[in-house]
Amino acid sequence: MKQQKIKRTTIGYWYGFIILAFFFWLAPGLVKAEKFVFTTAWTAQAQFAGYYIAKEKGFYKQAGLDVVIQHPSLTSSAFHRLQTAQTNAIMMSMMSAIDFISQGIPLVNIFQDSMNSSNILVTRWDTDPMKLKGKKVAIFNSDPSYMAMIMNHREKMNFEWVRFTSNINLFLSGAVDAMMTVSYNEYYMLQQAGFKMAEGSIYRFSERGYNIQENGVYVMRDYYLSHRDECQRFAAATKKGWEWAAAHPDEALEIVMKYVHRFNSPTNLVMQKMMLKETLRLQIDRDSKRREFRVRPDMVEKASQMLLESGMIKRGVTYKELTGQ
Repeated sequence: MKQQKIKRTTIGYWYGFIILAFFFWLAPGLVKAEKFVFTTAWTAQAQFAGYYIAKEKGFYKQAGLDVVIQHPSLTSSAFHRLQTAQTNAIMMSMMSAIDFISQGIPLVNIFQDSMNSSNILVTRWDTDPMKLKGKKVAIFNSDPSYMAMIMNHREKMNFEWVRFTSNINLFLSGAVDAMMTVSYNEYYMLQQAGFKMAEGSIYRFSERGYNIQENGVYVMRDYYLSHRDECQRFAAATKKGWEWAAAHPDEALEIVMKYVHRFNSPTNLVMQKMMLKETLRLQIDRDSKRREFRVRPDMVEKASQMLLESGMIKRGVTYKELTGQ
């Protein structure tokens, strides 16, 4: 009798284990996913492929998140949406985040896209960029061209800034002597427009001692402290999306174009293919030769010091502060 009782108890345990395992197997479909709103840095394009893939392939859903991907507009920036609680997370550059934090706006990085700088200064008439002292340089209006301003200060270039929102017409028309571009966007737009760029007329910031990580995903500190688990799940699923994009670039491009068409972005397939390839390249850390998706402490220190020396911020920002530690 005692052996039969033990046997029945053992069987009961196994049945309980099987039922519990079956419940967890079904859980993603039974448990309501938590809404998480994410706003990109610009209109729909391959720069955000990993996020689109994480959503389309169900990686966010598997993580228990109902991720809504938004794109900013000229009248409603990503940062404005974060400040007014219209979004939970936004994409911005590391230097922008350091600037805001130094002003007393508590931001925390929860995921890092970029491991390298994409900034390139392109000049007209095959001019050496270092011979542009006092000349007109077009810089982005939406996200301050910190690198251009730091270089201007360090090299005493005395540039005359001309701000632009998008497109390359200002540069092509000859209204400015040089233009700030990013290697995955405007640089390719100039190539597509047939503009000839001699290597001597190109200033690659990543090769001149200015290799600072750029875009990452940021949330307000209060949100991070109360939703740390959601932030970590979002980061893990996004990483999975980017890794899938790197392994399946052609299929990733198809997903990107789906979003491009849905949001009527003014671009083309050739441009997006080049953008995806360059975005993936920028994710590879120069030291480890891997996609690390992390903030590098040395780059935070370097960026903060550069901004301080140039008088663009009044106090330094540490790695621990930026990452919410």
